[in-house]
Amino acid sequence: MTDDPANQPGKILIGKGDAFQYLQLPLANRHGLVAGATGTGKTVTLQVLAEGFSNAGAAVFCADVKGDLSGLAMAGEGKAPFLQRAKDIGVTYTPDRFPVVFWDVFGEQGHPVRATVSEMGPVLLARLLDLNDVQEGVLNIVFRIADEQGLLLLDLKDLRALLAMVLDNASELTKQYGNVAPATVGAIQRQLLVLENQGADKFFGEPALSIEDFIRTDRDGRGVINILAADKLMRSPKLYATFLLWMLSELFETLPEVGDADKPKLVFFFDEAHLLFDNAPKNLMSAIEQVVRLIRSKGVGVYFVTQNPLDVPDVVLGQLGNRAQHALRAFTPRDQKAVKAAADTFRANPKFDTGEVITQLGVGEALVSMLEKGGTPAVVSRTLIAPPGSRVGPITPEERAAVIAASPMRGKYDATIDRESAFEVLNKRGTKMVEKAQAPAPSPWAAPQGSAPAEPSPWTHKTVPNAPSPQEAPTPSGGGILDTIGGMFGGSDAKSSNGRGNRMSTGELIVRSAVQSAARSLGTQITRAILRNVLGGMKR
Repeated sequence: MTDDPANQPGKILIGKGDAFQYLQLPLANRHGLVAGATGTGKTVTLQVLAEGFSNAGAAVFCADVKGDLSGLAMAGEGKAPFLQRAKDIGVTYTPDRFPVVFWDVFGEQGHPVRATVSEMGPVLLARLLDLNDVQEGVLNIVFRIADEQGLLLLDLKDLRALLAMVLDNASELTKQYGNVAPATVGAIQRQLLVLENQGADKFFGEPALSIEDFIRTDRDGRGVINILAADKLMRSPKLYATFLLWMLSELFETLPEVGDADKPKLVFFFDEAHLLFDNAPKNLMSAIEQVVRLIRSKGVGVYFVTQNPLDVPDVVLGQLGNRAQHALRAFTPRDQKAVKAAADTFRANPKFDTGEVITQLGVGEALVSMLEKGGTPAVVSRTLIAPPGSRVGPITPEERAAVIAASPMRGKYDATIDRESAFEVLNKRGTKMVEKAQAPAPSPWAAPQGSAPAEPSPWTHKTVPNAPSPQEAPTPSGGGILDTIGGMFGGSDAKSSNGRGNRMSTGELIVRSAVQSAARSLGTQITRAILRNVLGGMKR
């Protein structure tokens, strides 16, 4: 046991009230909540947690809504307020930078994040398209036909092509699957156009993201912090929420059961959490609750960050054991209700009135209650949050570009792959459809064609202990075909079995990604009808 309060084994220092407040790593996968009004310090608390998990060797994923979290990639500047806060708490301020990988659905501020239409599934896609029950039913028929005919649904042009085929054969399909009205198909096609206009066409395609690439450590054993640039994505809140739901479902399907571990494999932060629950149908809410409850045993911790604790439904709020509540303002009846609801969720402290203190907290203060040994919540404590070691605030575009250029993911996802799928197959059959869409523009982070491989990263990447390797991890359908082919191409490690023992070139990474993506699609084709939607598998 070390005497340094900021470096206690198995714990993350949150701050200090009457005593030092810690998050117990073995209980970190019991999920958590960081709440508070704008400007009260939620982002700094999130940053402190992310640094603590990284130092403990747990990987982190967080959506950066305002760009502030990008500062994790740079060492702190020792500003006077943080030096004073460290002194008040009784710890030494130590500037530090952390292993960060930047991601961006649009491929502008990080490596592109893609998923195939098939992986998204009809229920999440129906929510993204804002379809009614009848339209969702037709979309399910489209996916069923794709499964039965072995047609790969990879991007939106594949889905449009299959919708056109269904429209051309509506009368025949009605006899087998039920009514397929041309007007319904047309409504889905119009919604797809709206979705494309919001930029979602860049999200659907290949190479699809491998969840294992989020679960890594650097050469010092620190967990990689994956930061999703979400400032532009927030303009399409439905796409943002659906993307996060898809990620949770992929984690749930992919990761093996680990039970109670000494620390999480991955910690997932949902910023602006209310977007996840706004207008969500009842069956989807039930599925979210189920996944949040069960994903704990997969070694994943989920933390919701929001302004008002009322933004999180009670069925989910009840699963969040670790809590940091920043100041709330009681100006309106709803605000007063939120203050009371927040106060009632804490284990009371006889030294103060929790509801009264919530409205009096200063910037950087929070009411903190973390789970103790045995899983019981600690008595709530008025806590001064510890200062983060990394920079507070956004980094410059030049600094971001330098981090991306040195990233171990450079070259793996940057170039789009367009292989034969439903669009091409139906074109060969002579099916009437719209003209082929133009290929997406290359990512600004893609390596130039024919260029030499990127310089080795200042931090290598290796799989987190006990995390599934590409040869061991099950595919989303539980098959082993991806394992076999992935092993032939060196799994997901940057060093391939190419006989040279060197870092793979950009071209080799792209080829390997294509093969792995093809294997993933083939391995999941048969069972997608059953496992496609962990988050939407329950019928209305």
